[in-house]
Amino acid sequence: MTAVESLRVMVVDDEAPARSRLRDLLADCALTLPLEIAGEAATGRQALDLLPGCDADVVLLDIRMPEMDGIETAQHIQKLDDPPAVIFTTAYDAYALKAFEVHAIDYLLKPIRLVRLADALARVRSFTPVKPEVLREMKPDARSHLSVNERGRIHLIPIAEIVFLKAELKYVTVRTAEREYLLEESLARLEQEFAGRFVRVHRNCLVAKDAIRGFERAVDADGEGHWVVVLNKVNEKIDVSRRQQHIVRELGRIL
Repeated sequence: MTAVESLRVMVVDDEAPARSRLRDLLADCALTLPLEIAGEAATGRQALDLLPGCDADVVLLDIRMPEMDGIETAQHIQKLDDPPAVIFTTAYDAYALKAFEVHAIDYLLKPIRLVRLADALARVRSFTPVKPEVLREMKPDARSHLSVNERGRIHLIPIAEIVFLKAELKYVTVRTAEREYLLEESLARLEQEFAGRFVRVHRNCLVAKDAIRGFERAVDADGEGHWVVVLNKVNEKIDVSRRQQHIVRELGRIL
């Protein structure tokens, strides 16, 4: 972006009065800083739908939103081919704000002041992308969605719809009832994040507990028997490794 080009700003906040105030403040900033509003969204999902088509340079992103908060939304934004800068807007207390300051992540404390907003926007060109591990550290609770970049757009995968996660080479295959997705994340980290929802049945596979119909015996090519997981919603059966056979007893659904 050259110096004469307008800064394209997206506003994301679930409260209409907050979006209206930001529009007014941005109009005042535009008197001294070339900018334009690239779009508005009331939810993180709406923002992710709009971003690929609006060419935003920066997102003013509220943290406390229903369904998907601003920290998780920022995690998904980072998967865009050319992600915009993110400036969080928040009413968090001073203790919580320390996390932003430690990691040099810009934020605007509500009620947002004109001078502070103008200063943040003036420095957008020097921002470095927020590292995914920093966002994970700032959001200790589990995400509501996983996400993948497909043809330049972010596709959200609700955690509740995932049947299993299987590590294959450098990817993790995410299986839902409808289809598969390829995710560039660590299976071990996913297991830690979603420990209450998934159970490890094999060194390379996590299965959603509520997707397990039961277990049955199968015979491998050497004639040895082993357990397999029978799943709801999909026909594929998943081998249970010898090390993980204890889950058959623990879950106790033998078919």
